[in-house]
Amino acid sequence: MDKKRVRQQMKNKLGKINKLVYEQLSFQIARRLFALEEWKKARVIGITVSRMPEVDTWQIIKRGWEEGKQITVPKCNSANRSMTFYELISFCELETVYFGLFEPDPAKTCPVDDADIDLLIVPGLAFDKKGYRLGFGGGYYDRFLAAYTGASISLAFSQQMIQDLPVEKHDLPVQKLVTEAGLVQCEPARCE
Repeated sequence: MDKKRVRQQMKNKLGKINKLVYEQLSFQIARRLFALEEWKKARVIGITVSRMPEVDTWQIIKRGWEEGKQITVPKCNSANRSMTFYELISFCELETVYFGLFEPDPAKTCPVDDADIDLLIVPGLAFDKKGYRLGFGGGYYDRFLAAYTGASISLAFSQQMIQDLPVEKHDLPVQKLVTEAGLVQCEPARCE
């Protein structure tokens, strides 16, 4: 199965999630995330600002602020498909960009060195138990993960887990997956 087809099928599947179920599952996933050592120890967190049907990260960002963590969000550079993370201290520092995504406004925020990010929460549409993910098609996170050395976690609804994810040699897995049903601990050689 090709990536384009999997993306479309997953978008269709996630689009059918009821708003109340979406909120409850996002809450359960966030609660599991907050219990992890990676979250507890992280001083600087890299995270995207979600939009339906992704797991809600707005509540996660707020919790990070409440705990005194430095929250950073990416600004995508389409010319070279790279990302620069900026510190976010208010939702008012966001701007709407292509596809209705929220990104930091560089005029209102300051860039953060990639090496300072302790925990990277990596978005995606579909995931397998080895930690591989199918993103939204730009390859931004795979490029970033190639040089990133901190902890990497993805948040997913159980419906986003699939058995056979099309993986290419440039695709990089995350270390852990958090769903409402539990935690998947991934390792380079094997995954439980």
